[in-house]
Amino acid sequence: MSPRSPQRVVSLLPSATEIVYALGAADRLVGVTFECDHPPTARTDHAVVVGGTDTSGMTPAQIDAQVRARAAAGEDLYTLHEGALRGIDPDLVLTQDLCRVCALPSDVVGDALAHLGCSADVVALDPGSLDDVLQTVLTVGSSLGVPEQADRVVAALRARLDAVVTAVADRPRPRVAVLEWVGPPFAAGHWVPDLVTAAGGVEVLGTAGARSVTTTWADVVATAPDLVVVAPCGYHLDAAAEQALVVAAALAAAGAPQVPVWAVDADGLVVRPGPRLVDGVEALARVLHPDVLGDPQPAAVRRVR
Repeated sequence: MSPRSPQRVVSLLPSATEIVYALGAADRLVGVTFECDHPPTARTDHAVVVGGTDTSGMTPAQIDAQVRARAAAGEDLYTLHEGALRGIDPDLVLTQDLCRVCALPSDVVGDALAHLGCSADVVALDPGSLDDVLQTVLTVGSSLGVPEQADRVVAALRARLDAVVTAVADRPRPRVAVLEWVGPPFAAGHWVPDLVTAAGGVEVLGTAGARSVTTTWADVVATAPDLVVVAPCGYHLDAAAEQALVVAAALAAAGAPQVPVWAVDADGLVVRPGPRLVDGVEALARVLHPDVLGDPQPAAVRRVR
C-alpha cells in the first residue's frame, strides 16, 4: 500500500461499498449510504452520509411516478448529509454519473465538497457492461493503493465466469426476458444482458450496454421468451417474488399464460454493479441449465409460475 493512499473513504454507492470490502479495505471506509446493506454491518460500522425517501409502503407504479415527478422538477432523489460529510473530512469519495435514480451524481458531490472546503478526490464509477464492472474493481483498487489485491479479486471473479461459460458452451440457449421494473415494465439494459449471455441464455428484451427502457406487456410477449426473470431495482428476493406474481398475471392477460416466471434477488445479484454480479451469473445459469450446474439456489432465485 502506498503511504499516500487515501485513509478516509466515503462510498456513495452500495456497489462501491461492496468493492471496498472485497478489496479488504473496509477499515478505511468512513461513510456510506442508507442503501448500503452488504455486508449487513456496513451501515452500522460507518456513518450514513446519504439518505433518501422511504418507499417501503409504495407500489412500483407510485415509485415510478414520484421518480418522474422529481426528475421533471430537477430534484435529486438522494440527500447528501453535508454535516456528516464535513465531520468525516474524506480524502476519497466513490460515486457515479450513470443514473440519477441510483445515486448522487459526481457534480453534486463535487459542489458539496467545494462548499465544505474538502479536498477529497472524487472517482466516478460508470460501468456499462459486465467487463466494465470488473474494471471498476481495478479502478477502486488503484484509487485505494491496493492494485495487486484488485488484480487477485478480478482474476478470481473471471475464473468463476469462465467456469460457467465453459460449462454451458454447448448447451441450447433459452430465450430470456429480464424485467428491471414492473410498473411500468422496464427492459433491463447495461450489464444485465451480459449476465444472461454468460449464464448460457439469450436476452431478448433489453440491449447490452444500453439504458433500461420502458416497454409493454405485449412487447414482452412478442419477444417469445422461454422464461421471464423479474429483477426489480431496489428489491431483494421476497419483494421481487411479490412483483413476479404481478408479472405472471400481466403476461397471462397479454396472451402468454404458460411462460415460466422467475424472481431473483435483484439488489444482491443483478442490478448493483459489483462483485456479486458473478453470483448472479451463477444463479441464472442454474435456472437455465440445472442439468449441468445443479438446481437453482432458493436464497437467490424463486419460480412463481
